[in-house]
Amino acid sequence: MDALVIGDPCDPATDVGPVIDADARAALVAHRARLERDAIVLHSCPAPAGGDHFGPVMAEIPSADFLDREIFGPILHIIRYDRPDLAAVAGKLAARRYGLTLGIHSRIERFAEEVRALVPAGNVYVNRSIIGAVVGVQPFGGEGLSGTGPKAGGPHALLRYATERALSVNITAQGGDPALLNL
Repeated sequence: MDALVIGDPCDPATDVGPVIDADARAALVAHRARLERDAIVLHSCPAPAGGDHFGPVMAEIPSADFLDREIFGPILHIIRYDRPDLAAVAGKLAARRYGLTLGIHSRIERFAEEVRALVPAGNVYVNRSIIGAVVGVQPFGGEGLSGTGPKAGGPHALLRYATERALSVNITAQGGDPALLNL
C-alpha cells in the first residue's frame, strides 16, 4: 500500500485517483472513523491535500454483519474465520445482498469454486486484481443491490441505454382503406 501513488488520474504514475465527489469522500471518511472506533485498522495511506482524494485503508472487521451498506472506495475489509465456518461467513456476506465484485485468492481451485458458489457477485476475480475491468473487453456489472442490469461492455449493454416504444394506428377507424395505401 505504501508504494501506491495517490493523486491526479491524468498522471500515468498515479495508482489511486480521487473519489467521485465530496459526498463520496465524506462517506468514506465517516466509515474510516467507524473502522478506527469499532474495528482494527491494519494500515492506511494519507491522501494528498485538496480535491476529493481518499487514502486506501485496510481494516479487519469483526464479521460480515459489520457492513450495513456498500462501501465504494479504496477500503479493504478483512474478516478472519476458521475454515469449518466458511459457509456461515459466506452466508452473512450473501445476506448483505450486495454483489458487485468478489475477489478470491487461493491456489486451491476447489476452494475458489466453493466461495464463488456461496457468495453471489456479478464479477468474480480469482488470483488477480479486483479493480480495473476494461470496458469492451471484460464485462462489468454487479447483482443484487449492486445490480446494473446488463454488463457494461457486454453483449447486451446497448439495450441498457435504449427505450423501446411502439405506435400502432388503426387507419380504418378514420375511414381509410389500407389497400389503397399500398398502391
